[in-house]
Amino acid sequence: MIVVGGGVLGTMHAYEACLRGYEVVHLEREAGPRGASVRNFGLVWVSGRADGAELALARRARKRWAEIAQDVPGVGFRPRGSITVVRDEAEAAVAKSAAAGPHAAEHGFTYLDAEEVRKANPALRGELLGGLLATEDGSVEPGQVLGAVRERLSAFPGYTWLPGRQAVDLEDHAVLDHTGETHRGDVVVLATGAALTGVAGAHLSAAPIRRCRLQMMQTEPLGEELTTSVADGDSFRYYPAYRDAGLDRLGPQAPIAAAHRMQLLMVQRADGGLTIGDTHAYDEPFDFAVEEAPYTHLREVAEALLGRPLPPVRRRWAGVYSETTDGALYHRSRVRPGVIAVTAPGGRGMTCSPGIAGETFDELESA
Repeated sequence: MIVVGGGVLGTMHAYEACLRGYEVVHLEREAGPRGASVRNFGLVWVSGRADGAELALARRARKRWAEIAQDVPGVGFRPRGSITVVRDEAEAAVAKSAAAGPHAAEHGFTYLDAEEVRKANPALRGELLGGLLATEDGSVEPGQVLGAVRERLSAFPGYTWLPGRQAVDLEDHAVLDHTGETHRGDVVVLATGAALTGVAGAHLSAAPIRRCRLQMMQTEPLGEELTTSVADGDSFRYYPAYRDAGLDRLGPQAPIAAAHRMQLLMVQRADGGLTIGDTHAYDEPFDFAVEEAPYTHLREVAEALLGRPLPPVRRRWAGVYSETTDGALYHRSRVRPGVIAVTAPGGRGMTCSPGIAGETFDELESA
């Protein structure tokens, strides 16, 4: 198998291929990780997924992450769950509706009152009415996943990692890189992430795919444990799991949150710092700079939930991922004989990549 793309989706395909006995040549155009796979929360986010195929894929991936963590402890998997904090009666009504829904157990949903929220996550000392606990959620360390998995893959004698190799042309069952070397295999997997140009550009430009830009930040260590990941009530508007939970009860978003399509997500890193975001922008060309107003809003919401000032911000960044526009969970298609493109998982990339790789092999092995 030839895998083009060293992000989490390509790396999970390489990992699954090695476990299944393939020899794998793994190409990545960059010398090190720089894309969406390291510019994210590291959340394994089952709670927000729509009932049906999306939830099934997320649950499959969540199970797989736990298995990968046994084999590759360096991915930093933590099954700590999440709490979506509610601060008014309308948000509480949505949370209670979700917790009473027919698939609540599959999401791991339980509604908690304010006292129960603080018992589950003592760092949440701000003003709140309650929260929606989702025990199926977890997290990994996005800055560690790719390196840890590749280190594990290096133990397989049939694995070859080729960073700094740009794929420039395709043949049946083969890809040519910029050095002039041709790599041939039974199958070529193009996991090119948000890059909709290049070797698969002509194919992907005609596909129902768009790109999304988001802003995030990371703080210095909090100084105490955040025992769950945290979301705010605006997350109900964003995730499809809540579309039948009475969203019409919610009042308008804060103007800055509405303008930037915002929700608050907050997850603690292994060093104690907090990754906090995010925004969503779809109109290209994307701005080269990040805007400060959304960060101010995120800080205010985070501090309101924690009931304390945030630590100093260590760094800020923007990231870009690709997503489908036709309702598909991700894009998989045959580019030419022996060459398939697998991309555009949207904001599900870190959550679902092990499940998506599994589905790719289901398809290959049933053909």
